[in-house]
Amino acid sequence: MKLPTRRTRLVPALALGLALGIGLAACGDADRAPSPDRDTAADETELSAFELEHGIGPINEELVLPEGIDAEMAARGQDVFELNCEACHMMDDRFVGPALRDVLDRRSATFVMNIILNPEEMVRNHPEGQKMLQEYPLIMPYQNISEDEARAIVEYLRTVRN
Repeated sequence: MKLPTRRTRLVPALALGLALGIGLAACGDADRAPSPDRDTAADETELSAFELEHGIGPINEELVLPEGIDAEMAARGQDVFELNCEACHMMDDRFVGPALRDVLDRRSATFVMNIILNPEEMVRNHPEGQKMLQEYPLIMPYQNISEDEARAIVEYLRTVRN
């Protein structure tokens, strides 16, 4: 008898989670997400240049990545990613959320950490977060990931980068 793989066990859970998420989004209050016709130009002026580039959240200094990869940190990041992120993100394909293989080419490491650590405020108050909400129907849920775990995810993402 062939045992189910991680992917085949994940599909029913993902389908249920997606159905629940869509149902909750349809029933949610108007304050949960910005409206499509909201004027984001006003919000952009309220953010500092740093916040516009690196996001809104607890990481308020630009993360300077070392030249080499920390293999131990990347392995921890892969574990955290597989547990918390893989249900919605694929490396090369759009899924519930954006593909992540090249995310560090599109966004700064600080931005990536801030969206992991502060997803709801990023979607409500950051112009890039608002654009993501227009493209992807669900707000990324808060995963209770620590700053160290978010940094480890960034290190993992460095290893899968093109």
